[in-house]
Amino acid sequence: MTIKKAKSKRKNLVALKNEKTPSGRPMKGRDIIVKALENEGVQVIFGYPGGTSMEIHQGLTLSKQIRMVLPRHEQGGAFAAGGYARSTGEVGVCMATSGPGATNLLTGIMDAKMDSIPLIVITGQVPSTMLGSDAFQETDIVGATFPMVKHSYLVQNITDIPQIIHEAFEIAKSGRPGPVIVDIPKNIQQQEAVPDFKVKFDCPGYKPNLTPSMMQIKKAIHAIKEAKCPVIYAGGGIISAHASEELRTFVKKTGIPITTTVMGLGSYPSTDKLSLRMLGMHGAIYANIAMNHADLIIALGVRFDDRVTGKLSEFCKGAKFIQVDIDASEINKNIAIEIPIQGDVRQALKMLNDRVEPKKEIGPWIKKVNKWKKDFPLKYDLHKSDIVPQHLITEMRKLADKDAIVSVGVGQHQMWTAQFWDFNEPLRWLCSSGLGAMGFGLPAAMGAQVAHPNRQVINIEGDGSFLMNIQELQTLHIEKIPVKNVVLNNAHLGMVAQWEDRFYKSLRGHTYLGDANFAEIAHAFGVKSECIRKPGEILPALKRMLKHKGPYVLDVKYPYNDKSHGHVMPMIPSNHTYLDTFIDEKHTLREYWKKKGIIKE
Repeated sequence: MTIKKAKSKRKNLVALKNEKTPSGRPMKGRDIIVKALENEGVQVIFGYPGGTSMEIHQGLTLSKQIRMVLPRHEQGGAFAAGGYARSTGEVGVCMATSGPGATNLLTGIMDAKMDSIPLIVITGQVPSTMLGSDAFQETDIVGATFPMVKHSYLVQNITDIPQIIHEAFEIAKSGRPGPVIVDIPKNIQQQEAVPDFKVKFDCPGYKPNLTPSMMQIKKAIHAIKEAKCPVIYAGGGIISAHASEELRTFVKKTGIPITTTVMGLGSYPSTDKLSLRMLGMHGAIYANIAMNHADLIIALGVRFDDRVTGKLSEFCKGAKFIQVDIDASEINKNIAIEIPIQGDVRQALKMLNDRVEPKKEIGPWIKKVNKWKKDFPLKYDLHKSDIVPQHLITEMRKLADKDAIVSVGVGQHQMWTAQFWDFNEPLRWLCSSGLGAMGFGLPAAMGAQVAHPNRQVINIEGDGSFLMNIQELQTLHIEKIPVKNVVLNNAHLGMVAQWEDRFYKSLRGHTYLGDANFAEIAHAFGVKSECIRKPGEILPALKRMLKHKGPYVLDVKYPYNDKSHGHVMPMIPSNHTYLDTFIDEKHTLREYWKKKGIIKE
């Protein structure tokens, strides 16, 4: 069944939650699990079978609603489920057997936790009579994942399955989204019972507050009115809350410039005149300058993580902070907040939009911000004989569909894509942001493509990241998943090598990977591929790739060096301030402004 057809039946599926099976007949635990998942509207599961989960797989083969996608590694399945969730805003589902199958999911689970992605993780477990006996492939996965998940269940009674599955989905997607694990012993899967699918969500200990305080909203409105140099700082919470439209209304109504985190890309159009694009370690110089010259920071769904703040004691010293977040533990965690607003950011923005007034006196601030944008644009230099990766990304952006979904691994290619791709809509950008997990790009793109079979999905990778889950090329081939993969191949762990150049006198600490031919590897998996080395080959190769109907690998070879295109610029060294930004390979913002007489120290 296609995704589109399954979606059209969702209302009927939800209605089935409140029914028993038509005949009241006994069902195996495995079939109760499948039925409960169908009742939650599940359309796709990424799962790898094994001894303690094969019963569920047997049940899933009979489902007319759920598509099972077999990844070639459980980590790939977890990332694929994450990519599905990130590109749809819905819950992703992955599954594995006990022991090594379950432990192979851990990186994907932690990735979902760090980035607040709704994920259901189903694991098989040894029979409940054997728990604690060190049985074959027994692992206490509930205990192992305790700090990584939002909640976890070990199913001990077959009749609890419908309620547990329903609760797991509600917890995963409500409040601050996150991963929930459901561990199911094999004997529970094999038992029979008459199930009751009449379930409702009733967890007394779990009641996230969604409604912001009106008193705090009024304080925020007053602070916005008084501010002369405000900046909006938006993050992934905007996308999780489906609040992009409310954010755009807020910016339009107030005229306040906006910058986003790497997780927030697409929440506001990066090409808009009020956009400052991405801030942080490798963000736009002008975004970081504006933040540190602001008198008011309006933080919406952000964590104030270290890649944004740098040296905390120096971050935005002259600013007052408003912070809106669904998770009370994030407020005042890293930064002292003058006006905290706990609640759903979408509701908060609606309340603000109803009451806030246009800032008529903001002109001088906008003029100053625009000067910084003109002085410090994101840029790169072309090379006569070598491919410049930033240029390739820019050219690919021009050729790609406007609503293309872009996935990345982790490293230099990730930051170049964040800098030079224009993200104007949410749910178009798949990036392991908090965890920074290499190997994320290909399987995440795979999950997004399964969710959107008629959309263009492009995976931009580095050679190191691509190697970590390269086995998923076989999944693309066998399942006919047409992800387009562009591998920026410089034979190095580029971002680590960049730090070696900057801070370790270029001493290579095992960052040379060697020259891999990914076109030949892809061909062996049955995936169409080619390799390019020269600037003149870029446009023809990109056109061939994007025109191809199936999966594709474009191996882009270019030399690693510490000049022009070798490093990601700009760069704020860890635990430093925006004034320490390297604006090019040799000069910092501090040095530049001293020379211009803008600052004196």
